[in-house]
Amino acid sequence: MAKAKPKKHTAAEIAAKAKAATQNVGGGKAGLADRKGGSVGHAKFKCHICAQTAPDLKTMQIHHDAKHPKLPWEPEKCADMHAQVGGVTVQGVAVRGSKKK
Repeated sequence: MAKAKPKKHTAAEIAAKAKAATQNVGGGKAGLADRKGGSVGHAKFKCHICAQTAPDLKTMQIHHDAKHPKLPWEPEKCADMHAQVGGVTVQGVAVRGSKKK
């Protein structure tokens, strides 16, 4: 009698499982708001000149140097979007809708 061979998982399968466990893909209006990251999205800072968002001050400085080179860089004027909404940016992590087979 032959033994059954153990199933080997590919790197793609493992990566897909990890992605499914941490990604918001729920449907409907609630899922759409959730995927956008709540009311502010995942970006933390907003440019006081053009309202462009960035996840951190270093990225905001790069944006400022590229788009507003004639104006002085003033990081204290960048709005902290997370503080404005109480620190909640993603409502439900790992929310997954129906799985299509």
